[in-house]
Amino acid sequence: MDIQQLLEISSRDHSHLCPRQILGVRIGLAGMNALGFSEPPSKKQLVVITETDGCFADGLSAATNCTVGHRTLRVEDYGKVAATFVDTITGRAIRVAPRLDIRELACTFAPEESRHYFAQMYAYQVMPEWEMLTMREVVLNRSIEKIVSRPGMRVNCDVCGEEIMNEREVRQHGLILCLPCAQGGYCQSKAENFLRVAQVEEV
Repeated sequence: MDIQQLLEISSRDHSHLCPRQILGVRIGLAGMNALGFSEPPSKKQLVVITETDGCFADGLSAATNCTVGHRTLRVEDYGKVAATFVDTITGRAIRVAPRLDIRELACTFAPEESRHYFAQMYAYQVMPEWEMLTMREVVLNRSIEKIVSRPGMRVNCDVCGEEIMNEREVRQHGLILCLPCAQGGYCQSKAENFLRVAQVEEV
């Protein structure tokens, strides 16, 4: 696959190209190749789990054709430039990440460039795969069938009443709960927050 064409796709919505986009494309190609795909497979045979969002994820998407909208690109935001590639038919999973010393290595590929950013921009496009990336086979903690789920799976939370899709509910004490009601979510209403502050002040 033509890396320059993929970089153009990745940078199209950013109006610029950056080292993380290039890493996304390179890691995307490497992950597919490790699973035996010379190009993006059809019929959702490939699922990519990225460990950060942003430019890196856009590079992955450009190389693999996996997207959040098609539910083939999933974000587990650990703040890491790394991704796991899963063959949904065989269940085989490969995690690909940059070598820990990749920034230092990039400078050796562009010794005439004193600015690290631009050295990385050049080096990440030309470095041999084996010199810039690490790969290891992994086992998913949940089966790919559970991660992807099935169409039409919907239930309602017994606490908030909202609909839960894709078998993301949890069952506790005989109740069907959404994750925020069961474990706490990423936000809360202002009224809930005010009540908690008042309770703390009383103590």
